[in-house]
Amino acid sequence: MIPAWLNYAWLMIRPKTLTLAITPLLVATSIAWSDTGQLKGGVILALALAALLIQIATNIHNDAADFERGTDSAARIGPARAAAQGWFSAHQIKNAARFCFAAFWLPMTYLVWIGGWLFIPMALFTVFVAYSYTGGPRPISNTPFGEVTVFSFFGLIATGSFYYLQTSQLSVDIVWSGAALGFFAAAVLLVNNYRDLETDQDSGRLTLVYYLGRKYSRWLYSALLLLPFSVPALLPVETVIIMLLLPMALYLIRRLFIEPVGPNLNSLLASTGKLQLLYGLLMGIAYIV
Repeated sequence: MIPAWLNYAWLMIRPKTLTLAITPLLVATSIAWSDTGQLKGGVILALALAALLIQIATNIHNDAADFERGTDSAARIGPARAAAQGWFSAHQIKNAARFCFAAFWLPMTYLVWIGGWLFIPMALFTVFVAYSYTGGPRPISNTPFGEVTVFSFFGLIATGSFYYLQTSQLSVDIVWSGAALGFFAAAVLLVNNYRDLETDQDSGRLTLVYYLGRKYSRWLYSALLLLPFSVPALLPVETVIIMLLLPMALYLIRRLFIEPVGPNLNSLLASTGKLQLLYGLLMGIAYIV
Protein backbone atom coordinates (compact mmCIF):
# COMPACT_ATOMS: atom_id res chain seq x y z
CA MET A 1 0.00 0.00 0.00
CA ILE A 2 1.35 3.44 -0.97
CA PRO A 3 1.85 5.76 2.04
CA ALA A 4 -0.50 8.75 2.04
CA TRP A 5 2.35 11.26 2.18
CA LEU A 6 3.87 9.78 -0.99
CA ASN A 7 0.58 10.09 -2.82
CA TYR A 8 0.27 13.68 -1.62
CA ALA A 9 3.82 14.42 -2.79
CA TRP A 10 2.97 12.99 -6.22
CA LEU A 11 -0.07 15.23 -6.49
CA MET A 12 1.96 18.21 -5.27
CA ILE A 13 4.36 18.05 -8.22
CA ARG A 14 1.35 18.30 -10.58
CA PRO A 15 2.30 15.36 -12.83
CA LYS A 16 -0.16 16.31 -15.58
CA THR A 17 1.86 19.48 -16.24
CA LEU A 18 5.19 17.70 -16.68
CA THR A 19 4.49 16.91 -20.34
CA LEU A 20 4.86 20.65 -21.00
CA ALA A 21 8.53 20.32 -20.01
CA ILE A 22 9.20 17.05 -21.87
CA THR A 23 7.40 17.68 -25.18
CA PRO A 24 9.89 20.37 -26.33
CA LEU A 25 12.71 17.88 -25.68
CA LEU A 26 10.89 15.24 -27.73
CA VAL A 27 10.50 17.59 -30.68
CA ALA A 28 14.01 19.04 -30.43
CA THR A 29 15.55 15.56 -30.27
CA SER A 30 13.57 14.35 -33.28
CA ILE A 31 14.63 17.34 -35.40
CA ALA A 32 18.22 17.04 -34.17
CA TRP A 33 18.30 13.36 -35.14
CA SER A 34 16.80 14.20 -38.53
CA ASP A 35 19.44 16.89 -39.12
CA THR A 36 22.52 15.07 -37.80
CA GLY A 37 21.69 11.37 -37.75
CA GLN A 38 22.95 11.19 -34.16
CA LEU A 39 21.37 10.69 -30.73
CA LYS A 40 23.41 12.00 -27.80
CA GLY A 41 22.11 9.87 -24.95
CA GLY A 42 23.97 11.66 -22.16
CA VAL A 43 22.81 15.08 -23.30
CA ILE A 44 19.22 13.93 -23.74
CA LEU A 45 19.15 12.40 -20.25
CA ALA A 46 20.64 15.55 -18.69
CA LEU A 47 18.12 17.72 -20.56
CA ALA A 48 15.22 15.56 -19.38
CA LEU A 49 16.38 15.73 -15.75
CA ALA A 50 16.96 19.49 -15.89
CA ALA A 51 13.58 20.16 -17.54
CA LEU A 52 11.67 17.99 -15.06
CA LEU A 53 13.47 19.33 -12.00
CA ILE A 54 12.89 23.00 -12.86
CA GLN A 55 9.24 22.29 -13.69
CA ILE A 56 8.70 20.37 -10.44
CA ALA A 57 10.52 23.05 -8.43
CA THR A 58 8.27 25.71 -9.96
CA ASN A 59 5.10 23.72 -9.28
CA ILE A 60 6.04 23.03 -5.66
CA HIS A 61 7.07 26.62 -4.98
CA ASN A 62 3.82 27.84 -6.53
CA ASP A 63 1.87 25.62 -4.14
CA ALA A 64 3.36 27.25 -1.05
CA ALA A 65 3.44 30.79 -2.46
CA ASP A 66 -0.19 30.73 -3.63
CA PHE A 67 -1.28 29.44 -0.23
CA GLU A 68 0.58 32.17 1.62
CA ARG A 69 -0.86 34.87 -0.66
CA GLY A 70 -4.39 33.54 -0.15
CA THR A 71 -4.86 32.61 -3.80
CA ASP A 72 -5.70 28.97 -3.02
CA SER A 73 -8.77 29.67 -0.92
CA ALA A 74 -11.64 27.31 -0.13
CA ALA A 75 -13.55 28.83 -3.06
CA ARG A 76 -10.99 27.63 -5.60
CA ILE A 77 -12.39 25.08 -8.05
CA GLY A 78 -9.08 23.81 -9.39
CA PRO A 79 -7.32 20.58 -8.30
CA ALA A 80 -6.42 20.24 -4.62
CA ARG A 81 -3.15 21.84 -3.52
CA ALA A 82 -0.86 20.46 -0.84
CA ALA A 83 -0.54 23.54 1.39
CA ALA A 84 -4.21 24.49 1.14
CA GLN A 85 -5.26 20.93 2.02
CA GLY A 86 -2.81 20.74 4.93
CA TRP A 87 -0.97 17.74 3.49
CA PHE A 88 2.32 19.52 4.17
CA SER A 89 3.21 22.84 5.79
CA ALA A 90 4.24 25.76 3.59
CA HIS A 91 7.69 25.55 5.18
CA GLN A 92 8.06 21.88 4.22
CA ILE A 93 6.90 22.59 0.68
CA LYS A 94 9.36 25.46 0.28
CA ASN A 95 12.18 23.22 1.46
CA ALA A 96 11.18 20.65 -1.15
CA ALA A 97 11.22 23.37 -3.81
CA ARG A 98 14.69 24.50 -2.69
CA PHE A 99 15.91 20.92 -2.98
CA CYS A 100 14.62 20.66 -6.55
CA PHE A 101 16.10 24.03 -7.51
CA ALA A 102 19.46 22.86 -6.13
CA ALA A 103 19.21 19.45 -7.85
CA PHE A 104 18.55 21.24 -11.15
CA TRP A 105 22.19 22.37 -11.17
CA LEU A 106 23.51 18.80 -11.26
CA PRO A 107 22.46 18.03 -14.86
CA MET A 108 22.83 21.71 -15.72
CA THR A 109 26.54 21.63 -14.86
CA TYR A 110 27.06 18.92 -17.46
CA LEU A 111 25.00 20.85 -20.02
CA VAL A 112 27.07 24.00 -19.43
CA TRP A 113 30.18 21.93 -20.08
CA ILE A 114 28.61 20.72 -23.35
CA GLY A 115 27.05 23.99 -24.50
CA GLY A 116 29.44 26.60 -23.19
CA TRP A 117 29.49 29.26 -20.49
CA LEU A 118 26.60 31.22 -22.08
CA PHE A 119 24.29 28.59 -20.63
CA ILE A 120 25.21 29.75 -17.11
CA PRO A 121 23.31 33.08 -17.36
CA MET A 122 20.53 31.27 -19.22
CA ALA A 123 20.19 28.74 -16.40
CA LEU A 124 20.30 31.50 -13.78
CA PHE A 125 17.60 33.43 -15.64
CA THR A 126 15.48 30.28 -15.86
CA VAL A 127 15.68 29.76 -12.10
CA PHE A 128 14.89 33.44 -11.52
CA VAL A 129 11.77 33.29 -13.70
CA ALA A 130 10.68 29.97 -12.14
CA TYR A 131 10.91 31.51 -8.67
CA SER A 132 9.44 34.85 -9.71
CA TYR A 133 6.37 33.27 -11.28
CA THR A 134 4.68 33.29 -7.88
CA GLY A 135 7.50 34.59 -5.67
CA GLY A 136 8.94 38.00 -4.94
CA PRO A 137 7.20 41.36 -4.52
CA ARG A 138 5.64 41.33 -8.01
CA PRO A 139 4.96 37.74 -9.13
CA ILE A 140 4.57 37.16 -12.85
CA SER A 141 1.40 35.16 -12.16
CA ASN A 142 -0.24 38.31 -10.75
CA THR A 143 0.23 40.16 -14.03
CA PRO A 144 -1.09 39.76 -17.59
CA PHE A 145 2.31 38.45 -18.73
CA GLY A 146 1.95 34.83 -17.58
CA GLU A 147 0.94 33.49 -20.97
CA VAL A 148 3.81 35.32 -22.72
CA THR A 149 6.27 33.90 -20.19
CA VAL A 150 4.97 30.37 -20.66
CA PHE A 151 5.00 30.74 -24.45
CA SER A 152 8.64 31.83 -24.34
CA PHE A 153 10.01 29.28 -21.89
CA PHE A 154 7.96 26.20 -22.81
CA GLY A 155 8.15 27.03 -26.51
CA LEU A 156 10.96 29.01 -28.09
CA ILE A 157 13.57 28.89 -25.32
CA ALA A 158 13.12 25.26 -24.30
CA THR A 159 12.92 23.83 -27.80
CA GLY A 160 15.68 26.02 -29.17
CA SER A 161 18.13 25.36 -26.33
CA PHE A 162 17.39 21.61 -26.31
CA TYR A 163 18.12 21.50 -30.04
CA TYR A 164 21.27 23.61 -29.77
CA LEU A 165 22.74 21.44 -27.01
CA GLN A 166 22.40 18.42 -29.30
CA THR A 167 23.58 20.04 -32.55
CA SER A 168 25.56 23.22 -31.64
CA GLN A 169 23.40 25.15 -34.10
CA LEU A 170 19.92 26.59 -34.58
CA SER A 171 17.49 26.22 -37.48
CA VAL A 172 14.34 27.82 -38.83
CA ASP A 173 12.44 24.57 -38.29
CA ILE A 174 13.19 24.56 -34.58
CA VAL A 175 11.96 28.15 -34.22
CA TRP A 176 8.60 27.41 -35.83
CA SER A 177 8.24 24.13 -33.94
CA GLY A 178 9.06 25.86 -30.65
CA ALA A 179 6.50 28.54 -31.35
CA ALA A 180 3.81 25.91 -31.98
CA LEU A 181 4.53 24.19 -28.67
CA GLY A 182 4.58 27.56 -26.92
CA PHE A 183 1.10 28.39 -28.19
CA PHE A 184 -0.24 25.19 -26.65
CA ALA A 185 1.54 25.83 -23.34
CA ALA A 186 0.09 29.34 -23.19
CA ALA A 187 -3.36 27.88 -23.87
CA VAL A 188 -2.98 25.57 -20.85
CA LEU A 189 -2.28 28.53 -18.58
CA LEU A 190 -5.10 30.53 -20.15
CA VAL A 191 -7.62 27.81 -19.25
CA ASN A 192 -6.24 27.75 -15.71
CA ASN A 193 -6.69 31.51 -15.33
CA TYR A 194 -10.07 31.43 -17.09
CA ARG A 195 -11.30 28.89 -14.54
CA ASP A 196 -9.92 30.80 -11.55
CA LEU A 197 -10.85 34.34 -12.65
CA GLU A 198 -13.00 35.24 -9.64
CA THR A 199 -10.80 33.72 -6.93
CA ASP A 200 -7.69 35.18 -8.58
CA GLN A 201 -9.29 38.61 -8.66
CA ASP A 202 -10.30 38.37 -5.00
CA SER A 203 -6.69 37.69 -4.03
CA GLY A 204 -5.31 40.52 -6.17
CA ARG A 205 -4.11 38.33 -9.04
CA LEU A 206 -4.99 40.26 -12.19
CA THR A 207 -4.15 37.92 -15.06
CA LEU A 208 -4.58 38.38 -18.79
CA VAL A 209 -8.07 36.86 -18.49
CA TYR A 210 -9.02 39.64 -16.07
CA TYR A 211 -8.10 42.30 -18.62
CA LEU A 212 -9.60 40.51 -21.63
CA GLY A 213 -12.70 39.17 -19.94
CA ARG A 214 -13.98 35.67 -20.52
CA LYS A 215 -15.46 36.45 -23.95
CA TYR A 216 -12.21 37.57 -25.55
CA SER A 217 -10.23 34.99 -23.58
CA ARG A 218 -12.23 32.29 -25.35
CA TRP A 219 -11.23 33.76 -28.71
CA LEU A 220 -7.60 33.95 -27.62
CA TYR A 221 -7.74 30.29 -26.59
CA SER A 222 -9.10 29.49 -30.05
CA ALA A 223 -6.21 31.31 -31.70
CA LEU A 224 -3.62 29.60 -29.48
CA LEU A 225 -4.98 26.17 -30.40
CA LEU A 226 -5.34 26.86 -34.13
CA LEU A 227 -2.09 28.73 -34.84
CA PRO A 228 0.08 25.58 -34.43
CA PHE A 229 -1.81 24.01 -37.34
CA SER A 230 -0.47 26.69 -39.67
CA VAL A 231 3.10 25.62 -38.84
CA PRO A 232 3.21 22.57 -41.20
CA ALA A 233 3.03 25.01 -44.11
CA LEU A 234 6.47 26.25 -43.01
CA LEU A 235 8.02 22.83 -42.33
CA PRO A 236 8.81 19.67 -44.35
CA VAL A 237 5.77 18.17 -46.06
CA GLU A 238 5.80 15.12 -43.76
CA THR A 239 4.64 17.29 -40.85
CA VAL A 240 1.19 17.54 -42.45
CA ILE A 241 0.42 14.48 -40.27
CA ILE A 242 -0.13 17.00 -37.47
CA MET A 243 -3.42 17.98 -39.12
CA LEU A 244 -4.90 14.74 -37.77
CA LEU A 245 -5.19 16.55 -34.43
CA LEU A 246 -7.18 19.50 -35.78
CA PRO A 247 -10.58 17.92 -34.91
CA MET A 248 -9.40 17.51 -31.31
CA ALA A 249 -8.40 21.18 -31.18
CA LEU A 250 -11.80 22.24 -32.54
CA TYR A 251 -13.53 20.03 -29.99
CA LEU A 252 -11.62 21.63 -27.11
CA ILE A 253 -12.41 25.11 -28.41
CA ARG A 254 -16.10 24.24 -28.57
CA ARG A 255 -15.97 22.97 -24.99
CA LEU A 256 -14.62 26.28 -23.68
CA PHE A 257 -17.36 28.17 -25.52
CA ILE A 258 -20.31 26.07 -24.35
CA GLU A 259 -19.37 24.70 -20.93
CA PRO A 260 -20.04 26.65 -17.72
CA VAL A 261 -17.20 27.66 -15.45
CA GLY A 262 -16.64 24.91 -12.89
CA PRO A 263 -14.60 21.81 -12.07
CA ASN A 264 -15.26 20.53 -15.59
CA LEU A 265 -12.59 22.94 -16.81
CA ASN A 266 -9.99 20.88 -14.98
CA SER A 267 -10.39 18.15 -17.59
CA LEU A 268 -10.27 20.74 -20.39
CA LEU A 269 -6.96 22.00 -19.02
CA ALA A 270 -5.58 18.45 -18.91
CA SER A 271 -6.84 17.76 -22.44
CA THR A 272 -5.12 20.89 -23.74
CA GLY A 273 -1.85 19.57 -22.30
CA LYS A 274 -2.50 16.20 -23.95
CA LEU A 275 -3.08 17.94 -27.28
CA GLN A 276 0.37 19.50 -27.04
CA LEU A 277 1.93 16.13 -26.21
CA LEU A 278 0.18 14.40 -29.14
CA TYR A 279 1.23 17.25 -31.43
CA GLY A 280 4.83 16.80 -30.31
CA LEU A 281 4.65 13.04 -30.83
CA LEU A 282 3.30 13.39 -34.38
CA MET A 283 5.88 16.05 -35.21
CA GLY A 284 8.61 13.78 -33.86
CA ILE A 285 7.33 10.90 -35.98
CA ALA A 286 7.26 13.13 -39.05
CA TYR A 287 10.91 14.11 -38.65
CA ILE A 288 12.07 10.60 -37.80
CA VAL A 289 10.29 9.18 -40.85
